[in-house]
Amino acid sequence: MNLFKKIRMTRKHFGLIAFRNNSSQTTADYCMNLVKSYDYENFLSLLLLKGKSRSCAFAVRCFNVEVARVAEQVSTKETGFMRMQFWEDTLEKCFVGNCDKVPRHPVAIELFNAVSQNKLSKRHLKNLILCRKEHFNLNSFQKLEDMESYSERSVSSVYYLILEGCDVRNVNADHAASHLGKAQGIVQHLRSVPQCKNLNFIPLPQSILVKNNVSQEELLRRKSTKSLSDCVYEVATRAHQHLMKARSLQEKVPSEGRSVLLPAVATFTFLKRLENVNYDIFHPQLKLRPWNLLFKMWFSNFKNKY
Repeated sequence: MNLFKKIRMTRKHFGLIAFRNNSSQTTADYCMNLVKSYDYENFLSLLLLKGKSRSCAFAVRCFNVEVARVAEQVSTKETGFMRMQFWEDTLEKCFVGNCDKVPRHPVAIELFNAVSQNKLSKRHLKNLILCRKEHFNLNSFQKLEDMESYSERSVSSVYYLILEGCDVRNVNADHAASHLGKAQGIVQHLRSVPQCKNLNFIPLPQSILVKNNVSQEELLRRKSTKSLSDCVYEVATRAHQHLMKARSLQEKVPSEGRSVLLPAVATFTFLKRLENVNYDIFHPQLKLRPWNLLFKMWFSNFKNKY
């Protein structure tokens, strides 16, 4: 079956509850489009999953996108906390087992379906909410270890849930997911450096900026300097270490779990591109989307690697 046929068939594996917003579409369509719009690289990797594992993965990814976007959608912390409370309450209702109690929100409905059909851990889903709530009160990370901890909760938790949806409950798979989540989370923060002014958040750890005599003003003014590149190099090196550790566990991860970890390909690709521009995080080439990323993921999946 060719890849385009798989993409068309993706919708058939989701629920058929219609969500109306000027036009009729299923809740699954809504979630799939949301992930495609805001989490494109992970969207590509999900297309290579099979059957009900894919539908669960889209529900988890979409829920993660929804809670991650709260901070950029609200103008005050108070409003943000209210939105997060809505999702906390919704999550509790998803575990009650009664669809009638779940809000008529497409993401909530798909999350309910995923929780009902798979033994997903509530604590991992709650982590996706709680770490974002705590993040509201921060404007930077103090240490690289703080960034790692946040990445573990906000990114690795997603992998744990998708592995559960694929019925992969294996300590080596979880270990690899933990390291990949940290690597990908660190890379996400590196990629957000050019938008730090709009985000009102300094993605690079304060201790590393201070060590290299880089001011926050340089980041806000998008000024490329050797000192800033040194900061980016140090952070990127830690991401690379986590990625290599995740890949070193490859042979110990069950075959069906390796497809879940395919975003390792995109993470490695970005780190390699960053190296090629001498760690200039503001280099225009980093804005371009790799044209062959889907093929790279497909080929890795074909070889049963990540």
